[in-house]
Amino acid sequence: MIDILVYLFENYHDLSSHPENEALARKLGAVGFEKQDISTALDWLSELKNAPVQPLASHSDSIRIFLHEELSKLGPDSYRFLVFLESADLITAAQREIIIDRVMVLDDSPVPLDRFKIIVLMVLWSCEQFLEPLIVEELLSENDPLVCH
Repeated sequence: MIDILVYLFENYHDLSSHPENEALARKLGAVGFEKQDISTALDWLSELKNAPVQPLASHSDSIRIFLHEELSKLGPDSYRFLVFLESADLITAAQREIIIDRVMVLDDSPVPLDRFKIIVLMVLWSCEQFLEPLIVEELLSENDPLVCH
């Protein structure tokens, strides 16, 4: 499913610019993706499109308490990355909630950081938010950060 999401990001300007699901499923099948993966990805995208995008009130003295299930699903690497994104003002509180919602439906537990980054990318892409090239590069990179000795 993640490969399909990356393919869509790389081939369509925004989430609404791709063909209807039936035509898109045929196109993805012709490219070589499996039918079950296509169905899963299109369902996931449909839920993303229908996610509420209401801005949440954000106060500097407010905190987000994560459920045990959320922390287990995120794992320490994805959790730290999510906190970093929000503290660096790269995502809003509302986008954070959409990211968590989309992560919770994945089969992986915990979600590997490279998959988590793709979810973040898809949420930002769905918001039709301008993405700095360096941010896109980071979100698409599968390499672990370099360790300084």
